[in-house]
Amino acid sequence: MRYSLFNRAIQTIAATESGARFWSQVLHHVDRIGLKVSGNRLIVSAALSGLPVVMLTTVGAKSGLPRTVPLVAILEDDENLSCFALIASNWGQLRYPAWYFNLKAHPQVICRLRGQTATFLAQEVHGEDYDRIWTRAQQIYVGFAHYRQRLGERRKLPIIMMQRQPEK
Repeated sequence: MRYSLFNRAIQTIAATESGARFWSQVLHHVDRIGLKVSGNRLIVSAALSGLPVVMLTTVGAKSGLPRTVPLVAILEDDENLSCFALIASNWGQLRYPAWYFNLKAHPQVICRLRGQTATFLAQEVHGEDYDRIWTRAQQIYVGFAHYRQRLGERRKLPIIMMQRQPEK
């Protein structure tokens, strides 16, 4: 992937432990404001980082309420938006992200990526698919390797494949 110097700087800072701690508390609020002000056109995290960012709307595993969070999308290719992967890194923190549990409880979700909104079905991947997607994820965002290194053996980084569902 080719990123500007500014994008690389933002990604490098976000990959550090202190940068990840800061952005994990702030970025989803900034994205929510950016989307509201721009009429759902500007995802601030995507603009800052240059990364493909998906707005994932899940159903809360406990609450049953809709929850929306911005996440880095691991695209197989830039043209095909019918499937992509998500890494449950939670910025390299010890606990799994809430959206991961939401997907396990309710795998059918709504995703907005590059101006397109559609229903997707989530499924965790393992084995060769995991290895292939993990390699691609590290090419897209350097932070994933830093998160894995920071976590060591304390927890795994699940990979979730998102498959677009036909419109009804």
